[in-house]
Amino acid sequence: MAELLRVDALRSGYGEAIVIDGVSFELDAGRSLALLGRNGTGKTTLINTLVGVTRYRAGKIVLNGIDLTPLRPDERAAAGIGWVPQERNIFKSLTVAENLTAVARRGPWVPARVYQMFPRLAERKTNFGTQLSGGEQQMLAIGRALVLNPRVLLLDEPLEGLAPVLVEELLRALRTIVRDEGVSAIIVEQHAEKVLHITDDALILDRGHVAHRAASGALLADEATLHRYLTVSA
Repeated sequence: MAELLRVDALRSGYGEAIVIDGVSFELDAGRSLALLGRNGTGKTTLINTLVGVTRYRAGKIVLNGIDLTPLRPDERAAAGIGWVPQERNIFKSLTVAENLTAVARRGPWVPARVYQMFPRLAERKTNFGTQLSGGEQQMLAIGRALVLNPRVLLLDEPLEGLAPVLVEELLRALRTIVRDEGVSAIIVEQHAEKVLHITDDALILDRGHVAHRAASGALLADEATLHRYLTVSA
């Protein structure tokens, strides 16, 4: 498959602090990547750096042949970055339908297709963002990113804080999005076993560096590596 995203020797952080230090990886079109690591290892900072909201220090980010490094966040979004942050960032004063139509761009992902993916949203088209549960807000945040018709979808801990039944529902939808629909995606998740079942490849960060890269299925079976980099010491 053709290379979609390339990150070379990326260094970034906040203020004077360096959080991401020399990270390099590639993502091919139609592939999905699980971004893993303990808390504080730089997962969210890496996503935020791809979006353009951290302090850039060095390196290069290339998406579909376009150098994103000098671009503003809005220009990166126009170039094909779709972002679902931990905070979800929906318009809570707008209805579900208005949230989707307000940001939609031309492409295969239209609001009607989002409603098919998330029937709960179809039932709540006229509800305001403040009237949605946490799980429904997350579905709407993903739907908003999809109707941008991005080249790559960045999801920062989309399962965080959700009830188990909603976690399973969202995992099924994410599997469909990245496996059946072929949407290129990077998914940050604290619980590796959940996301490794639905992604193609995995990248583990440790102290701002790439510590391990493998196919998701291979990592899922590699208990020693999972324990070394992801188990939290008592």
